[in-house]
Amino acid sequence: MDTSIFLYIGTGLKWLGIASLPLFLVPLIALSVPKLIDGFALKLSQLIDRVSGFALGGAVISSLVLVFAMLAVVILRYTFALSFSWLNEITTYAFAAMFMLGTAAALRDGAHVRVDILRPRFGETGRDWVELAGIYLFLFPICVRILMTSEAGLTRAWTLLEGSRESDGLPIFFLFKTLVPVFAVLLMAQGLSEAIKAALRLTGALPPETPEQLAAEGGGHGA
Repeated sequence: MDTSIFLYIGTGLKWLGIASLPLFLVPLIALSVPKLIDGFALKLSQLIDRVSGFALGGAVISSLVLVFAMLAVVILRYTFALSFSWLNEITTYAFAAMFMLGTAAALRDGAHVRVDILRPRFGETGRDWVELAGIYLFLFPICVRILMTSEAGLTRAWTLLEGSRESDGLPIFFLFKTLVPVFAVLLMAQGLSEAIKAALRLTGALPPETPEQLAAEGGGHGA
């Protein structure tokens, strides 16, 4: 099998990512020049939210696979004294997929645990500025770092179609490694969506967050 095709695919995805970089300026443009691209920005945010929703569906399926796989592991091990590497790996892969595919939707729905004790005290405008600053100064750089550090290992894994190190393991370790950049891309995209919403709230193009949204984020006691 000609594995060079995977290198071409990787190169194509890299250039696609570079071409999409201007999209990350959309929140700043919407903030600097109100009403200029509000319609486009809102549609982009809604599209990203839907993509995160599809990824959440994958996370839900992974959680079901995890439950049944763990149940099978327990029954086989403690009832029949049997253990299979491929079954143990299924639980590992399912858990990773559940976490990495569901993180973006959790950000969308305000389900992440926030440790910022000052944000709730800043009021509506202050919270949106904190959201923008946090996304651009922390979330985006961390995701970019994940993508950069995982590139070499992922290229090697796909070139070799890397499988399990166990003789009876699953031959899909390269797919497991792919979850890392997928996680980073989904989280960056959802961060862009949240930055757009914050910018549009600051310009008045979107209404302020509801009390329910603030409560979900741990900001229900804000000033």
